[in-house]
Amino acid sequence: MGIFDWKHWIVILVVVVLVFGTKKLKNLGTDVGESIKGFKKAMNDDEKPADPNATPAQPVPPVQTQASVNQPHTIDVQAQKVEEPIRKDV
Repeated sequence: MGIFDWKHWIVILVVVVLVFGTKKLKNLGTDVGESIKGFKKAMNDDEKPADPNATPAQPVPPVQTQASVNQPHTIDVQAQKVEEPIRKDV
C-alpha cells in the first residue's frame, strides 16, 4: 500500500472531478493537447533545411540621421544579487 496504489489514484481522480467538474477538465485537456501540437509544429519548422539555391540575405545597416544620433540608447542587462559576507567585528 503505497502512493502508487491504483485505489489511491482513483480516489484522487474522483476528488479532482468533483472539485473542477468534467467540462473544465475537458477544456484543460484540449488546451494542453493544442499547445503540445503547436510546440511540435514549431520544432519541426525549425528543423527544415534551407533552400540550397537561395542566397543568404545580407543585413542592411541602419541609416543614422542627426536626430537618431542624439537619441539615448537603451542597454539591456541582467541584474545579479551579490552575497556579501557578514562582518562580526563591527
